[in-house]
Amino acid sequence: MAVLEDSLVSSKLSPPNTYGAVVIGGTFDRLHNGHRLFLKAAAELARDRIVVGICDGPMLANKQSIKQGLVVQVEPITDPYGPSIVDENLEAIVVSKETLPGGLSVNKKRVDRGLSQLKFAELIQPVEERMNNVENYLKSISQSLEVQVQPITDPYGPAIVDENLEAIVVSKETLDGGLSVNKKRAEKGLPQLKIEVVDLYSGSGGDRPSSSSLRKREAEKAKNYQPA
Repeated sequence: MAVLEDSLVSSKLSPPNTYGAVVIGGTFDRLHNGHRLFLKAAAELARDRIVVGICDGPMLANKQSIKQGLVVQVEPITDPYGPSIVDENLEAIVVSKETLPGGLSVNKKRVDRGLSQLKFAELIQPVEERMNNVENYLKSISQSLEVQVQPITDPYGPAIVDENLEAIVVSKETLDGGLSVNKKRAEKGLPQLKIEVVDLYSGSGGDRPSSSSLRKREAEKAKNYQPA
């Protein structure tokens, strides 16, 4: 089995248009240059179709720092603030760009009550926004390529059900995921995928592109934001 897996892994990217259909997956939060390099490499390998799975739901657990054993309190509120302005043990509030003014208002109320201000927690973009960003970028690369973008709630998504796929594009960090996809396809009687490995950081100087660093930067801007 190991020999078979090794034979399917391409250490050097194949020429453009090698495969009829390829699949990739990822979170693609705050689309950055690393994402674009990854998507562009995958698009160039495909002649006809590229399928992209965008992580959602349970797949975001690690990125959103959701933990098993977390105490969850759910309660009704009859005003815009609820427990956020009375619970002195709170440390952060999760907001979107649209609800940022509400978060600022909460902090103002907490200051009035002598409570510490809350930090604005990192928030991954809604899946619809991430899907649109990926689709628009891919279509800007190739107008002739069929682009299928869909949310996935497990590590496999369409990669283990689409029998017409020919290759999966991964990074060095996600190679194990590509091997796992092929194992699942074998169990389902589907043909194995060629695994194309993209080196996202070869020869690049400076820090690696990171969605988490962009989220932190955005949260910091929100924290320091003062309404006019």
